[in-house]
Amino acid sequence: MRAPFLYVLLLAAGLLSPYVALGADERPRLVLTIVVDQMRYDYLERFRTDFSEGLQRLLEQGAVFTDAQYEAAPTVTAVGHATILSGAPPALSGIAGNAFYDRSAGRQVQSITDPEVTALVEDATGASPRRLAVSTVGDELRLSGQGGKVFGVSMKDRSAILPAGRAADAAYWFGDTGRIVSSSWYFPALPQWVQDYNATRPTARFSGAEWAGLQLPALDDENFHARLDETGLADELVLEFTLLLMEQEDLGTDALTDLLSVSFSATDELGHGHGIDVPQTRAMMQSVDTHIGRLIDAASARAGREGLLVLFTADHGVARRPEDNAADGLPGGRYDARDERRAVEEALDAAFGPGDYVIGFGEMSMYLSRDPYAESEALARPTIPSRSAMEQVAAATLRDLPRVARVYTRTELESPLFAGDRIDQRVRNGFHTANSGDVIVVHEPGWMNRPAGTTHGSPYSYDSHVPLIFWGPASLIRPGRYHTQAAIHDIAPTLATLLGIATPSGSIGRVLQEMLP
Repeated sequence: MRAPFLYVLLLAAGLLSPYVALGADERPRLVLTIVVDQMRYDYLERFRTDFSEGLQRLLEQGAVFTDAQYEAAPTVTAVGHATILSGAPPALSGIAGNAFYDRSAGRQVQSITDPEVTALVEDATGASPRRLAVSTVGDELRLSGQGGKVFGVSMKDRSAILPAGRAADAAYWFGDTGRIVSSSWYFPALPQWVQDYNATRPTARFSGAEWAGLQLPALDDENFHARLDETGLADELVLEFTLLLMEQEDLGTDALTDLLSVSFSATDELGHGHGIDVPQTRAMMQSVDTHIGRLIDAASARAGREGLLVLFTADHGVARRPEDNAADGLPGGRYDARDERRAVEEALDAAFGPGDYVIGFGEMSMYLSRDPYAESEALARPTIPSRSAMEQVAAATLRDLPRVARVYTRTELESPLFAGDRIDQRVRNGFHTANSGDVIVVHEPGWMNRPAGTTHGSPYSYDSHVPLIFWGPASLIRPGRYHTQAAIHDIAPTLATLLGIATPSGSIGRVLQEMLP
């Protein structure tokens, strides 16, 4: 039967998905999301000949999007991990950065720290997805009645918690002492099998180990775990625990669809500490390739090749070290954010009288006080300037400083008339009315506020362009290389369509129809 004429028109316009919902026996038994922290897209091409296992399989058999970008800044770990399975940028998710200033608490907070929950390991901080203001694919899967269990695993707390969502069975991460941590958000005590794993002291076997030319100190050295996190051995621990989790929770073996999010963090720790143009980057990508291969093999053994759907991406990219850019004749350098704060404070003092104007910082954000004279004597207090007036003085001051490319004010970003180019829109998408600052600063490409190593967070392509690959049965995925523009916030609505569930509540993306059979 021919499709109705209206259906054909809608399909041609891209307003209707060509996907037909699968029957219960055709749905994936396991959705496996794999994230590599701080992996640029070009790593796939630069190290392609080194891959022989997981990444090679994804590249050869998956739907590979060559121009997948984050369309929001700051491009940092919490924002990326919150976006991947929610489809929501910070403007909607509330996750405005790894950390931001909480006006109600009057202090800087982490995106996942939560004083209302308890960490289930001593000397760890309570953490939860409470600040995530939207649902995820895992949440919608649970609500649909088609979902089984939902878990998140990572070396980092935010990387385990945010993709899994608010209704997950659990998120697990490695604490500073090398033990698996979770929180009372999920259950009152760690499952016995996790306690048994911790009792083995999983990191102890790497005491004094060497990895790719990096020598680890002894286990009792206070820097041991920080140094361990810079090596592929840290990802090995994440893989080891994930394989144990799959077995203990019996994932992927029944008709309900389980979802498992796994994030490997060692690439990020290595890059921050050493830059990306070091031999260890190649070794790390080889290690990632091996770990992903083992993970897919184990998941396939449980769910079957036809019952496994894999998503592979990264939470952000990374800049080269400014010194490496300079050696190649490219722009970039280092600046000191304290100079910018000092200039803004002096300008505000000059304009409105002495006061405490700058109260906090976040990713790209400067937070201004609503009452800069709160500590002044009542009779001596001048009239409080308007918020927009303070913003204008701060923005004008910053625009006159070297290496500042663009400055945005809260008043501008809250305006419905705000428009601009792709960089402007990424800043707008990354602006949350409650959690972002009053003045947002974007520096010139290649410039960073870091004394050594490298970092990320900008709206530029080196931070926003990341891998995106879907791998699964032919009934779900059409393999190939796709050069159409794709956004990371397209992942969630695409997975929702593949699973036949509601799109997550804050999703702004499109379904990646070009890869659907």
